[in-house]
Amino acid sequence: MSVTFPEQWASVNALLAHDWLTGMRGGERCLEWLCLGFPDAPICTLVCEREAVSETLQRHRIVASPLQRLPFGRSRFRMLLPFFPALIERIRAPQADLLISTSHCVAKGLIPPTGARHLCYCFTPMRYALFYEEYFGRNPAKRRVVKPMLDRLQRWDRAASARVDRFVAISQHVRDRIRRLYDRDADVVYPPVDIERYTPGAERAGDFDLIVSALVPYKRIDLAVRAYSRHGFPLTVVGTGSEFQRLRADASSNVTFLGWRSDEEITELYRNCRFLVFPGEEDFGIVPLEAQACGTPVLAYARGGALETLVPGETAEFFENQTEAALIEAIEKAAARTWDRDRIRANAERFAPQQFIDGLATSIQACLSA
Repeated sequence: MSVTFPEQWASVNALLAHDWLTGMRGGERCLEWLCLGFPDAPICTLVCEREAVSETLQRHRIVASPLQRLPFGRSRFRMLLPFFPALIERIRAPQADLLISTSHCVAKGLIPPTGARHLCYCFTPMRYALFYEEYFGRNPAKRRVVKPMLDRLQRWDRAASARVDRFVAISQHVRDRIRRLYDRDADVVYPPVDIERYTPGAERAGDFDLIVSALVPYKRIDLAVRAYSRHGFPLTVVGTGSEFQRLRADASSNVTFLGWRSDEEITELYRNCRFLVFPGEEDFGIVPLEAQACGTPVLAYARGGALETLVPGETAEFFENQTEAALIEAIEKAAARTWDRDRIRANAERFAPQQFIDGLATSIQACLSA
């Protein structure tokens, strides 16, 4: 994709930091653009699986925490969540003039090199400490054991935010959270969608609705599975995760689970489905933008980042409550509308990579000039 990077970036001795590098999801796609803009910048991270990330990331020098050397460090590292703060602080950051952390967990807590300015592109303050039930369930016994640890993580996260000179949030939703938890302001620069990869097809061929998601509790895929099992319209679910077996067991025959699929296969699914279904509350949500770039309207829960990337009645049908009845009502309302694929596509184009780079360039310049 053709993107112009600021000339000034070539003269900046930059260092990048990311929580962990074990796959290519939305956060890693943002980091990938920074890697292209700062091709010589090392990347500090807790743990890295080189074979699981893109060639763009693999070309960079990776400076990992001691977790990388543990026999099970790369496969079961999430079990060591209580030790993440100590592990990120153990990394000896290479000398740099500018540290850019992309973080939803502990990368913002990396101790910056002496004299470096630190800009954090913040996906959210530490989710694991904020949203207990999303990750650990509602078991009271587990809560008594885990909650004190999460409280310590949250205290550390707030203290570590002082190491950041300038915050950039991925949405107004996250900006508000940064203000509330860190008492800091933040710029807002939306993540990019690859509008050259995700394009409308010649003709919509499918007769199904689509979910593309990690299958974990807070995504609320269970709500969609129950609603479509009642409604009867075909639903295709792409993704893997801890909820896969339970969701499949609860689904009726009109719900199909495809597991993992390549970017190319997902693009074709976006192009051919009737609606993308987005039933959870997200800090931003790149999947609805990918679908819109393909000209596909979205059924979305009216909370979080979706309110900033979707236009009700033009690119999306919202539902206000996370109930089966509310989602079924949205399905039927959306089916009765006439949708303009060109208008839907145009909305996604507002989030093209050049807008992301230009927005970050302004924040980086402000951080270096302060």
